[in-house]
Amino acid sequence: MKRITVTAVLLIVVSLAAGTALVSGVVVSERQSDAVEAAEWATEAPRTFYRTEEIDGLEIFYREAGPADAPAIVLLHGFPTSSHLFRELIPRLSDRFHVIAPDYPGFGYSSMPSVDEFDYTFDNLAGIVEKLIDRIGLKRYSLYVTDYGAPVGFRIAAAHPERVEALIVQNGNAYDEGLLEFWDPIKAYWQDQSEANAAELRKLFAIEATKWQYTHGVRDIEAISPDAWTFDQAGMDRPGNKAIQLQLFLDYGSNPRLYPTWQQYFREHQPPMLIVWGQNDYIFPPEGAHPYKRDLEKVELHLLDTGHMALEEDGRLIARLMRRFLAENVVVATGARN
Repeated sequence: MKRITVTAVLLIVVSLAAGTALVSGVVVSERQSDAVEAAEWATEAPRTFYRTEEIDGLEIFYREAGPADAPAIVLLHGFPTSSHLFRELIPRLSDRFHVIAPDYPGFGYSSMPSVDEFDYTFDNLAGIVEKLIDRIGLKRYSLYVTDYGAPVGFRIAAAHPERVEALIVQNGNAYDEGLLEFWDPIKAYWQDQSEANAAELRKLFAIEATKWQYTHGVRDIEAISPDAWTFDQAGMDRPGNKAIQLQLFLDYGSNPRLYPTWQQYFREHQPPMLIVWGQNDYIFPPEGAHPYKRDLEKVELHLLDTGHMALEEDGRLIARLMRRFLAENVVVATGARN
C-alpha cells in the first residue's frame, strides 16, 4: 500500500475545502477521515497556560496558548459557560495562532463579586475583556463569538474596528430575526421584573436546563461529555451566582438596541466573517444566521447539523474551517508564515 505523505494529506484537506461541505449555507455533518485527522495533529500543539490578570480590582482568568507573535484569536464564551467551552478548540488552533480565552466576571475561574458589588451589564463585561486584551498587548486580533460572546465581542469590534481582523460567529445574534420563542419569557422580564417572571427564568439555572443546552439538537448524545454541563452547573450553583445570571438576563435587553450600531459597523468596515452555526439550536435558531449576509460582502455561512454548543459535537470541523478561513483572510493578508 502506498504511504500517504503530508503533502498528499494537505491536498485532501484542500479538496474537502473546495467541495460541498464548504459551500455557503449547506448543512455540514461529515466526519473527518483518518488522513485529515493526522494532518490536523501533525504538529504538536503548544502548551496551554492558565493565567490571571487583575482588572479593575477583579481577578480575570484566561487561557492562553500559541506563539506570541502569531495572529491572535480571542475566544468569547456564552451562558452559562466559560473558557472551559474552548478546552478542545484551543489546541487545534494554537500551533499557528496566539489564542486567548477569558472568563467574564461571575463565570469560570474569574472573580465573582455579588450583584451589590459589581454591576453585571454587557457594557461592563465588554469593558473588562477589552482591558484584558490591552493588558496582554494584543494590537490586532480575530474574535470568536458565541451566545453572550456576541454582544461582548461586537461592542469591542464596533468601538475598535481597526483592531479586528476577522469575526467567527457561532450561534451569536445581532439581528431581531434571531430572537424567537425561547426569548419570550426573557422579553417579558425586560418589561416587568416581577417575581412571577423571574421564577420562569430561574428554571434555566437548573441542571436539567444546563444539560439541555448541550444535548438538544445534537446528532449523538453519547458524543457529548457530561463534564461540560457538570462544570457549568457547578459555577452556577455557587452562592450568589444565580442572582448574577438573572441580572444578565435583564441586561440582555440592552443588546437589541445596539443591533443597528453593530450592523452599521458590519456595513462600513466589512470585517471578513465566518459563520459556523448549529442549525438545530432553539436558543439562537438559524434565522439569526442568515441576516449577516445582508450587511457583509465577505461572509461564509455553514449550518451544522448540531445544537447550541456546536463545539462539543463539531469542534474538529469548526477548527478546520477556521484554519482555512483565517489563512485566507488574516494569515496570508498580514504576511505571517503559514
